[in-house]
Amino acid sequence: MRGGGVRARWRAWATASALLAAAVVLIVLAWAALAPIEPASRDELFEIPRGTWARRMAGDKVEILPDTIRLTLGINDVLLLRNLDDVPQVFGPALIMPGQSFRLPFDVASTYSFACTAHAKGSMSVIVDPGPARGWPTLRWRTRHWLPRSS
Repeated sequence: MRGGGVRARWRAWATASALLAAAVVLIVLAWAALAPIEPASRDELFEIPRGTWARRMAGDKVEILPDTIRLTLGINDVLLLRNLDDVPQVFGPALIMPGQSFRLPFDVASTYSFACTAHAKGSMSVIVDPGPARGWPTLRWRTRHWLPRSS
């Protein structure tokens, strides 16, 4: 008779633990879906390392910046390029001298194409996505940015 009481208490404890865990998961999901996204900085930094131009002139295939950069309005909608190379670099209409930075804020969600001397092909794209709406879009955005990116 005593074994049945232990089993009943064990089942009750297991059920309560499962319900508590489910409640915690639901609370975290609700927060992730409804809480506003407040970034520490709206800048998305990319650096052109020292020696990039020399390596390219020596025939080395240098891939320092992605061909496409994705930004999100209201979250990370300012592209910040820092030229650490020894020669000036062109990005769109801007000439970025050695040691200088160039900030380009975006106000409209769209796809932009720019000339870029830091790329072997001479151009790159910036895709600016609209900020996610509350609910499932915010939850999807957070999931995409919290999970590690595969190469």
